[in-house]
Amino acid sequence: MKKALNFAAIHFTIAFTVAFVLTGDIIIGSLIALLEPAVNTVAFYFHEKVWSRFQMLKLAASARIKTGSFAVVHFGVAFTVGYLLSGDFLVGGLVAAVEPCFNTVAYYFFERNWQRKCHQSQLQSPELAF
Repeated sequence: MKKALNFAAIHFTIAFTVAFVLTGDIIIGSLIALLEPAVNTVAFYFHEKVWSRFQMLKLAASARIKTGSFAVVHFGVAFTVGYLLSGDFLVGGLVAAVEPCFNTVAYYFFERNWQRKCHQSQLQSPELAF
């Protein structure tokens, strides 16, 4: 859950910036920025649960493949929330096209950093000390 909350902070910041710039409306932009990341945070949590089942596969260790699968989920959520809140397919499409792109790049670096951090903590764990 700690990982999901850390990513949520990044996601909310990006979502607000993108939604406000695209809509020019602080209310709709704020609603999209609040709801889209909230829904995606739940989706992210379940995405992590699914991927944790595949830890033994080399595939699960690939930040690129994992990022790609999350990008698909993210796109669907972003379009749905953007469209439902704005009532405009164009805004929904732009939110879905732009916001997930920024978040996908952020997620890739977040995942790489998280894996590195976990790997370093395993190396420094008391069980490995001589």
